[in-house]
Amino acid sequence: MLHLRIITPAARTDEVVAELTSTVGTAHLAVLPGAARDPVGDLVLCDVAREAADELLRRLRALGLAEEGSVAVEDIDLSLSQRSERARDEAPGAGVDAVLWESLIDSTQEESRLTFTYLVFLTVATMLAACGVLLDSEILIVGAMVVGPEFGPLAGVCTSLAARAPRLGLRSLVALLVGFPLAMLLTACFALLMDAFGLFSQERFEQPHPMVEFVWQPDTMSFVVALLAGVAGMVSLTSAKSAALVGVTISVTTVPAAGHAALALSYGHVTEALGSMLQLGVNLGGILVAGTLTLLVQKVSWAWVRAEFTARRRGRQG
Repeated sequence: MLHLRIITPAARTDEVVAELTSTVGTAHLAVLPGAARDPVGDLVLCDVAREAADELLRRLRALGLAEEGSVAVEDIDLSLSQRSERARDEAPGAGVDAVLWESLIDSTQEESRLTFTYLVFLTVATMLAACGVLLDSEILIVGAMVVGPEFGPLAGVCTSLAARAPRLGLRSLVALLVGFPLAMLLTACFALLMDAFGLFSQERFEQPHPMVEFVWQPDTMSFVVALLAGVAGMVSLTSAKSAALVGVTISVTTVPAAGHAALALSYGHVTEALGSMLQLGVNLGGILVAGTLTLLVQKVSWAWVRAEFTARRRGRQG
């Protein structure tokens, strides 16, 4: 269940209440006239089943509440109420399958900005990957994958394509197209500095690295893995399964490929650097394709579920 806290102008309260009461899957409606001070208006509280929330939020936005009032949504961890159980039973589909587009767009906007924090995480992850390659350490490679924040902008691009939000897509592309080259440049400088201190060496780089050589050797399976990761990543975002998202980050060699490319360029190994860049492009492309298709499938399938539910409901009423 989700909890809605709505501030509405007094003149719109009846419309808002009508929308809430007519929505299948709502419960615990409360109206506090004149309780809101900034902005001035009435406070309306309501619980709604997750699977019914997306359409309700769309209608509330259409009433202009985003401009004249506010709509805040919170997850309810526990609700001891038969009304809540009845609301979930009455709502169409399953809550875990529902996509809250407003929430998805908002979260991906936050994660896809080209911020100082994003650049720090991406750069540090790329540097960790370079250390992992040089030391032939799978543990460091996995650590770099976990630290890397690149899935946020990737999800932003997928969401922008599926939800037709070009501004979000442009911001996400900027974060990717600026973030990765900058992180690679700083990692190359880091590698040269480490070499100057005697911690890195070209001889060590040119030695065999059997544990991590997959980083710069793209093949068909690289694209397959990226496709699977894109599907899992988008489903984990839409269903709020953060543990699954961590699994996605350690399954695709985006940051490790960038780290190896920077390291190879710093030692003049252009061919290996190109292989790593190709690996990076294959993985990013696979995630984008699969993530966008996953969101489109969810969008179409959920529209079908709602249509079937509405048709059955009208049939019972008729």
